[in-house]
Amino acid sequence: MQVILGTKIGMTQIIGSDGVVTPVTIIEAGPATVTQIKTVESDGYNAVQLGFGKGKNLSKSISGHVKKAGENINPKILKEFRLESAPEAKLGDIITVEAFNLGDKVSVTGISKGKGFAGTVKRWNFQESRNTHGFKGNIRRVGSIGSMYPQKVFKGKRMPGRMGHDQVTVKNLEVAYIDKENNLIGLKGAVPGPKKGTITIEGKE
Repeated sequence: MQVILGTKIGMTQIIGSDGVVTPVTIIEAGPATVTQIKTVESDGYNAVQLGFGKGKNLSKSISGHVKKAGENINPKILKEFRLESAPEAKLGDIITVEAFNLGDKVSVTGISKGKGFAGTVKRWNFQESRNTHGFKGNIRRVGSIGSMYPQKVFKGKRMPGRMGHDQVTVKNLEVAYIDKENNLIGLKGAVPGPKKGTITIEGKE
């Protein structure tokens, strides 16, 4: 079962024995505790819930829920992963980077960096209007947003608004580095989100 939660540390590069430089993103992955098991028989689908991090001031409902996996478990984050088959892990098991191998292909999910309110030129890569004589200088405005009929703006119209801070998934990233002692995993390429952001890593079953 190749699923784990982690925290993004940052990007660096590693140099292979052949001299090829590979850009990698270093993630502190795990250890994560299995806090709940779901199966088709009991819940209608197969899934495993992992707890990660050090939480504090947990509610009584969460404390009672994670207590079933063992004493002194106070995760900061709980995340459920759906599986195609019944999970092999048991309640209270610890998931570490040892579940992954060099060369594995994984999917990574994170929350992208928030960029605040942005106009259409920055947000949607619109062209500026012609800055010619008599144009009044409104070169970055949206312009017309609809016709006279049906006298409304269609949903999904590309307009100014909040940019970033969305859940983004990048597929088929390669595991290029593993440090079992320090719970570190390096993925080839960039990973969404800022430093210290929560990252979800899922491998193929």
